[in-house]
Amino acid sequence: MKEQILVNVTPMETRVATIEEGVVQDIHIERASQRGLVGNIYLGVVKRVLPGMQSAFIEIGLERAAFLHIADVIEQRQHPNDVMRIEKLVHEGQPVLVQVIKDPIGTKGARLSTQISIAGRFLVFLPQEHHIGISQRIEDDAERSQLRARMEKLLNGEHQGYIIRTSAEHATDAELLADIDYLNRIWADIKLKSQTLPATSLLFQDLSLQLRVLRDMVNDETGAVLVDSRENFAKMTEFSAAFVSDVLPRVQHYAGERPLLELYGVEAEIERALSRRVNLKFGGYLIIDQTEAMTTIDVNTGGFVGTRSFDDTIFKTNLEATQVIARQLRLRNLGGIIIVDFIDMDNEEHKSAVLDELKKALARDRTKVTISNFTSLGLIEITRKRTRESLAHVLCETCPTCQGRGEIKTAETVCYEILREILREARQFNAKEYRILASQNVIDLFLDEESASLAQLADFIGKPIYLLVESAYTQERFDVVLV
Repeated sequence: MKEQILVNVTPMETRVATIEEGVVQDIHIERASQRGLVGNIYLGVVKRVLPGMQSAFIEIGLERAAFLHIADVIEQRQHPNDVMRIEKLVHEGQPVLVQVIKDPIGTKGARLSTQISIAGRFLVFLPQEHHIGISQRIEDDAERSQLRARMEKLLNGEHQGYIIRTSAEHATDAELLADIDYLNRIWADIKLKSQTLPATSLLFQDLSLQLRVLRDMVNDETGAVLVDSRENFAKMTEFSAAFVSDVLPRVQHYAGERPLLELYGVEAEIERALSRRVNLKFGGYLIIDQTEAMTTIDVNTGGFVGTRSFDDTIFKTNLEATQVIARQLRLRNLGGIIIVDFIDMDNEEHKSAVLDELKKALARDRTKVTISNFTSLGLIEITRKRTRESLAHVLCETCPTCQGRGEIKTAETVCYEILREILREARQFNAKEYRILASQNVIDLFLDEESASLAQLADFIGKPIYLLVESAYTQERFDVVLV
């Protein structure tokens, strides 16, 4: 059964899900207020050059200055064997054409490159280059040579840089020429704007998510693209007819009464993808912890006891976990460093089989992924290219109660903090009485188990202590009022 791509568009956000054999494989969410910046081209201004870090901060009109490293400067990329200095290439106040290659994430500003690339349906245009590259996913040498020769013939001696995308394998010459013309028109518009608009202006913005779906996600394995909005169905069919005509027959309008994403279980899958625990089919489970530095995934047997030996139970749990881990990386859009702690295996054949299965499961990921062998501690390190925020960062915010720790102090701990606070205040100030404002749980503890402690303290300082419940307070919050 071919995959289906579901597109749900509202004025506030767009949600896209890929369904394969009835199972959600990918989720993409783009909000109008949080639209990604990757691919955007700006006329930036150099704010500060840092020779020690071989980088520069560039103002592009965002809240935080963006970051440009020497490795992403076009001159260095064109001559990788030469050692260049950032201070020789840019200076403060200099206008510079830049493109966002990584969205701002957390406290980090956007990452930039001065090498411009503009994606089309079959090609990626590199206007500052003069060579033709080919997608690494096209592995057949004869096919690579044939595609390069076709492209050189179509360019007819023009020295322009292009990367031939995987989707170009079955494209006709007319389709490639149309893509070349489309990309050249975009580049001409960017150059014109760079000469007429003021510094920090946005010169080019990539397509919206629903249109990028048609350009980048639809392939031979896609059976249908279902769109639940008649207005956006019209926009997508118009775009398909103009730029990706082969996709047009697969774009369909969903007019059912039941919400499209609910019908295919996408909303429930999103809820599960925000959970720390992921249950495996046979009783095992994963614990996924996402931090700013890395993501850790811990595999556990849970209630799975197997039918043969303990080694066999571990092996089957780890094997099952490989498919779920690969899918969770896509669903949650986890990037950066990912450490997987499989259950310890002594059998080397089992280790090899688990590693091979994980590599196979990760091979279908559209995002670049690299994977290491088992370390001496039984861990596997995965790096997955991070260009946008994870699902949790898009949909969630830091808990105001625990401030992201994932746990809060017990009512007993807070009680003892209050007692110590009153003792400190009593030594510094001569108050007539003390009033404790705290949550219901803390006050209840003072009235019950800790009533003796409170009475002892009142006797020790020689002042009355009164209790007041403040319903708006979290368990950790309290105030000691001196009267």
